[in-house]
Amino acid sequence: MPRLTKSTRFRVALTAFAASAVALGAVSVWLVIDAQSRLEDGAAQVARARAAAIVQVLNTGAKPADLWWLVRDSIYEVADRDGKRAASCPGLRSGSLVPEGRFQRGDHVKTLEPYDIDLSLRESGGCAPVLGDHVEDEGLRVHVMAETSGDSKYSVYGAARVDDAGQAALDSVRMTLLTGVPVIALLIGAIAWLAVRRSLRPVEAIRSEVAEIGAHDLSRRVPAPDSRDEIAKLAGTMNTMLARLDTAVTRQSRFTSDASHELRTPLASLRTQLEVLLAHPDRLDWREACGNALLDITRLQDLVADLVLLGKLDNSAPERLTPVRLSEVVESGLSGRRGVRSEIEGSPVVLGNRGRLERLLRNLVDNAQRHARTGVVVSASTVDGFGVLTVTDDGQGIPAEDRERVFDRFVRLDDGRARDDGGAGLGLAIVADIARAHGGTAEVAEYDGGARLVVQLPLADPRS
Repeated sequence: MPRLTKSTRFRVALTAFAASAVALGAVSVWLVIDAQSRLEDGAAQVARARAAAIVQVLNTGAKPADLWWLVRDSIYEVADRDGKRAASCPGLRSGSLVPEGRFQRGDHVKTLEPYDIDLSLRESGGCAPVLGDHVEDEGLRVHVMAETSGDSKYSVYGAARVDDAGQAALDSVRMTLLTGVPVIALLIGAIAWLAVRRSLRPVEAIRSEVAEIGAHDLSRRVPAPDSRDEIAKLAGTMNTMLARLDTAVTRQSRFTSDASHELRTPLASLRTQLEVLLAHPDRLDWREACGNALLDITRLQDLVADLVLLGKLDNSAPERLTPVRLSEVVESGLSGRRGVRSEIEGSPVVLGNRGRLERLLRNLVDNAQRHARTGVVVSASTVDGFGVLTVTDDGQGIPAEDRERVFDRFVRLDDGRARDDGGAGLGLAIVADIARAHGGTAEVAEYDGGARLVVQLPLADPRS
């Protein structure tokens, strides 16, 4: 039971029940009060008309004692100046229609008890039709209007009871609403329960599927309903997230496998050299052995540095980018290099991190120099709103089928282009990640005389 009361279905159903009960109850109370007020107002108007009619009769010179046969179907009471009853209908044993025992103008409600009324008296005959059948058992509740005759000798009180048929209908409506409002509120709550249950069924299916998806089973997807509503959007978002996680985990797994393989080779070489040196110290030149070990350590350092940089590019938040001149990046990146020629067109300024952009250019130039026959050309220009860095070499070029995967991590082509002196296949991957972090792209362009790698970076706003 506590689990049920905490469910969304129960809370929504309870809210729907309470809200509908309050709303329907308020409307019902207003309707009953308004209808009762209308009935009371109708009785007051009738009482006013009866009082006015009796005043007109008295103004013609008629005596109060003659009203029993002159005025029919009217409840009234006439008192003289001393307040003594001069005539009434019905005949009264006790009690009076006079409010609080004194003359008061306006509408007043007066109740006569059964023992106050005597229908056997002659004057009761004129108003018998409007008294009702149970007046001697239930009494008489009437609205009283007070008037005075023209000569102010008499106080006239006209009275009328609320319409019996209207009151009976109102009482019936009141009882119907009293029992109907809770039933309707419960029905609305039940409908809300069923509607929410039906609406949350896809959510439960999504939750169950996600609960069964493990770190090694990210290829599964949650069921997406065809309703095109918020739940369908949630399922689509979940599937997109799972696809990203699947891609990231697969990439991370492959990256870890490739990294361990690349680290294993220099470590194994270094260990072998040290073991041979320790086993045969008198047969090997220790200076040459230490030099070879130092080369392996340098290779390990470079590989670890590349791996650390890739990890930062993958996991770190976007850095604050500032305007950087590509001409300055080219001048700094080519400083001290031989066989590299630069071509600067204009003065393109891009948004970027200067240190990272210099690393991007160094990797491109290092890659080009390893495969160039005679030289490398580096150019910077502005094309279609982008700053463009182009590095061209006159080597063997990159086959068309390898132009996309050459930017993947640990990719080394089957031909001699990437099987070089110690390359781990991370240089161009770092180029692609740095370009992507700057909102740009890196690609291999069509070029017949060798390889041409192009990096496009968004230009900085001139106002910045």
